[in-house]
Amino acid sequence: MLITNWKIRLPFLLSTWLLYSNAAQAAADTYEVDQAHSSITFQVRHFFSPVPGNFSDFQATIQYDPENPANNSAKAVINVKSVDTNNEKRDGHLNSEDFFHSGAFPQITFQSTNWEPAGENKFNVTGDITIRDVTKPVVLDVTLLGAGDVGKGKYISGWMASTTLKRTDFGVDYGVLSVIGDDVSIEITVEAVRQ
Repeated sequence: MLITNWKIRLPFLLSTWLLYSNAAQAAADTYEVDQAHSSITFQVRHFFSPVPGNFSDFQATIQYDPENPANNSAKAVINVKSVDTNNEKRDGHLNSEDFFHSGAFPQITFQSTNWEPAGENKFNVTGDITIRDVTKPVVLDVTLLGAGDVGKGKYISGWMASTTLKRTDFGVDYGVLSVIGDDVSIEITVEAVRQ
């Protein structure tokens, strides 16, 4: 009798679990990053002073569930050739084999693996970043700046994130012992549109 009951109940339990799982996933809204109102900037020490730069071409998507951070995720793809340090010669060098080697590795990618709440509207977002075909874990300090309807049926969210990477972790060691620092500080600002 017990076996018969389980045979009857198992399909019901499985269908209930699937419905719950799908509902949990559906609770996260999808946001596409608006590149025109977002930025990815970095700074690296040259001798004693930090030199800034940015990437102007990137795409990113955020899945955000305000009720359950376990449903959150973020992914991004950066076009390496869009690196801009306000110096054409330096940008060409950054695209060479000494640094990004963009001819062989044209993209930097990021995929989050965990969102941990770290205060009101703050998260420690762990993810995998790939540079020059080397993938390493990284933790971003992320702040949700706000979210709301801005008119004409457009709902947006605003974000800031920061982290520091060691470029030698990704095989980029040119000039590291003399001229150029190893630590790369990264600042990200994002305006994202709910889909």
